[in-house]
Amino acid sequence: MISIRDIHDAADRRLVSIEQKLIGWRRDFHQHPELGNRETRTSGIVAAHLRGLGLTVRTGIAHTGVVGLLDGGRPGPVVALRADMDALPIAEQVDLPFKSTARTTYNGEEVGVMHACGHDGHTACLMAVAESLAAVKADLPGKVKFVFQPAEEGVPDGEDGGAQMMIAQGVLKDPKPDAMLALHLVSRFSAGTLVYYKGPMLASSDILSIKVRGRQTHGASPWLGRDPIVSAAQIVLGLQAIESRQVDVSRQPSVLSVCIVKGGVRHNIIPEAVEMGGTLRTYDEAMRADIHARIRRTAEMIAASSGAAAEVAVTPQYPVTASDPDLTDRIVPALQRIAGTENVRQGSKLMAADDFAFYGHQIPASYFVAGCVPRDQDPAAAEPNHSPRFFVDESCLLLGARAMAAAALDLLHGA
Repeated sequence: MISIRDIHDAADRRLVSIEQKLIGWRRDFHQHPELGNRETRTSGIVAAHLRGLGLTVRTGIAHTGVVGLLDGGRPGPVVALRADMDALPIAEQVDLPFKSTARTTYNGEEVGVMHACGHDGHTACLMAVAESLAAVKADLPGKVKFVFQPAEEGVPDGEDGGAQMMIAQGVLKDPKPDAMLALHLVSRFSAGTLVYYKGPMLASSDILSIKVRGRQTHGASPWLGRDPIVSAAQIVLGLQAIESRQVDVSRQPSVLSVCIVKGGVRHNIIPEAVEMGGTLRTYDEAMRADIHARIRRTAEMIAASSGAAAEVAVTPQYPVTASDPDLTDRIVPALQRIAGTENVRQGSKLMAADDFAFYGHQIPASYFVAGCVPRDQDPAAAEPNHSPRFFVDESCLLLGARAMAAAALDLLHGA
């Protein structure tokens, strides 16, 4: 019988041999990005690839999701691997031969579209992992579910989607995975680095919406109206005081950011209303509820002080994402074999959020990240994820795919 080592080596050799194909997939997805619930081209390419490998494929899950099931030749556990496929409403500013020039409409506005968070790389990596494991499926114990998920970054207003919808539509059934892994490219670390986590690693996420209603008037006579722009500006500052003066951030980290301010159509008209939006990130449920109350009180009372009114909504989006410590311990040796022990380390909490959290509420799950900053660049000076100048050193793609395949194989073999 073929040894475990031989199976690992054969899968790894296949990955190394298709590195250029992996890079080509990533570049193609990067040049043709699609927003959440709109990943029709991307999912079509993924599904065709998985079918070509002989996998059983389901499409149309949570609108555009794809799941491929690889049956090994021997009995064993079920391992799920997840990649997110959606891009962001950002106009790219990186000068690349495969730069995105795509534009579309998002929540009623014309926007650019860019893979500014590495999801093009995640999708390409998982396609490559599928090819490598399919090459050894006759000797593989168990089954592997390849989960290509839409809408991790959220859905357009009024729509459902993402991980919650995939779970509701049976992605964790028939068969139920014993464990689930995911990989993310992050510009906080240099290419060649892998970072794993134990316990809470990504914050919960809430969507903040505030509408400040005043009374429209001429810009030359503001005393005849109620200026919602001034009230909105004061609310922004008041909200920042929650974090800096009212919340004990030494107990658990939290972040409150206003990211949208819209109001007015002409230089000499004080508008009737201003709309604001933002995000709250927390790690503690009691703190989360307390900040919700403080947001409402701060916005409503500041607006009232000038005769305006504030309508406040704080909508929960994602819970805290946690990596199961026991599962993580089982995959760390694989990461170290692939990247070298000196290039693998345990990370600390991040304030980003991810709907991978929902899978971890159902089954043991672990999330690790691969650095994507060029090795000759200081990661502290690199453009962050979600920047229009976000850049991926493509050497991280093969490393991430090799690590994912090795971790999956260890779990299948009972490591």
